[in-house]
Amino acid sequence: MPSKNGYLLISLDFELFWGVRDVKTKSGYKENLLNVQKVIPRLLELADKYEVKLNFATIGFLFATNKKELLDFAPSIKPTYKNSIFNPYQYIDNIDDGENYNLYHYAPNLIDLINSNKNHEIATHTFSHFYVNETGQTIEQFENDLLAAIAIAKQKGITFKSIVFPRNQINEDYLSVCLKHGITNYRGTEKHWMFDTTDTNRLERPSHKMFRLMDAYFNLSGYNTYPLSNIKSINGVLNIPSSKFFRPYSKSLKALELRRINRVKKGLTYAAKHNEIYHMWWHPHNFGANIEENFNNLETIFKHFTTLKRDYSFNSLTMSEIASIVNAK
Repeated sequence: MPSKNGYLLISLDFELFWGVRDVKTKSGYKENLLNVQKVIPRLLELADKYEVKLNFATIGFLFATNKKELLDFAPSIKPTYKNSIFNPYQYIDNIDDGENYNLYHYAPNLIDLINSNKNHEIATHTFSHFYVNETGQTIEQFENDLLAAIAIAKQKGITFKSIVFPRNQINEDYLSVCLKHGITNYRGTEKHWMFDTTDTNRLERPSHKMFRLMDAYFNLSGYNTYPLSNIKSINGVLNIPSSKFFRPYSKSLKALELRRINRVKKGLTYAAKHNEIYHMWWHPHNFGANIEENFNNLETIFKHFTTLKRDYSFNSLTMSEIASIVNAK
């Protein structure tokens, strides 16, 4: 399946506090979370300026306007994680409807903004930030969760074709459920051992985290680019792997910032020259602190993309558009 040009893919895990509530507190991560209201419009503006397409993998909870609406769409069959910290429904009981709480938990206004733009794709990140590899949950619970996400998005005329699994946990047995409900593709992980999400305990070991941090600045895992022909169907759903997590600006690692950005630019250049795919991802809340530095870095990447587009016909597509090309072949 030769391709005449390569592609840039960008997928964003849009989740607000639901995606970090088991590892962070609202007070400790306040700036990042509340500034998502500023980050999303700027992402859209910058992407449109450089003709870059984005995938917003959005959890279903964010579609709600308040706790009542969230619970109205919640499935009756909920996840039964062995470790209760992963269960968001326990946390919901303590949510108070109010402006400050809402900004941490709901984002219908931002979803409407993305949806009205029409240049980008809204994908699903499951309804409740469902962890498919954690002990205790079942495939039946996952299907009910996915159906809830589909139902609440349907209110806005949004149909999902792509899925990004929370924490990048992939359970291939669950992909047949995705296919059953119209999902054509998902974001897989890099093949390198440091990105294997099957064993979640091993993934969280300090040694693994250190290797992943170092890989952002030094080329330990390779560029993780790939041709269209490497995109394979797993239980009927196409695996479109990631190439690089785009880490946010770090004041403590400021001296290494140029190295981090150049690592991404080199990966993009390699993909463009070899007609391959470079799939970046991050969370909107990653940009919520050090906003100017993060957007300056992203614009540097987008300017480099523009050069590669001119010189190598490098293009930007959404995940579902890539899936359509593969399926057409």
